[in-house]
Amino acid sequence: MQVFSRQSDRYFRIFLAVLLMAVLGSVTLFSFVSRPQFTEVGYSPVQPVAYSHKLHAGNLGMDCRYCHIGVEQSAHAGVPPAEVCMNCHARVKKDSPLLARVRESYESGQPIPWVRIHRLPDYVQFNHQAHVVAGVSCVSCHGRVDQMVEVRQVEPLSMAWCLDCHRNPAPYVRPPELVTRLDWQPDRDPVEIGRELIAARGINPPLQCSACHR
Repeated sequence: MQVFSRQSDRYFRIFLAVLLMAVLGSVTLFSFVSRPQFTEVGYSPVQPVAYSHKLHAGNLGMDCRYCHIGVEQSAHAGVPPAEVCMNCHARVKKDSPLLARVRESYESGQPIPWVRIHRLPDYVQFNHQAHVVAGVSCVSCHGRVDQMVEVRQVEPLSMAWCLDCHRNPAPYVRPPELVTRLDWQPDRDPVEIGRELIAARGINPPLQCSACHR
């Protein structure tokens, strides 16, 4: 005796087809929206001290290297200790309640627990010194930090994004002495300038896996 009709079999096949398309569609959508462009760009955590890059780097014109001391000699840009802040704030707004955490850190020797914004996976080797010396400006990766009251991530920092630059670095290379001039406006085509610098200095960004994965 036949329990299910032929029509039921057709409906079951249609159900399976719809279910399969729904699963594939969900996986595709998840893969798309979980990319760094959607999950990391715009990340701007609350920091323990309300430090304004717009005020310091923008309005006051402080050079990035005053605080990020090791960016030209080290793989890491580094976060300044409270002593660097107190070079100025021992005299400027020295009693401001906004700087209480800085004064505490200076007196106790305990670092301020800044929340890291630009974070790469542990299996990625990135060297700030190599890029800065080559003439890649801070703005290429971090955006116009001098216009940000609260720093946020503006680029995905994904492998594809890095490779786009390594394959065609000319738009991102400038004279090394101008890497911290975030508002620099070239007087001619920046790509042309980049190509000239690349040729003159023999810049050849690596594309092999071992360059970043060691």
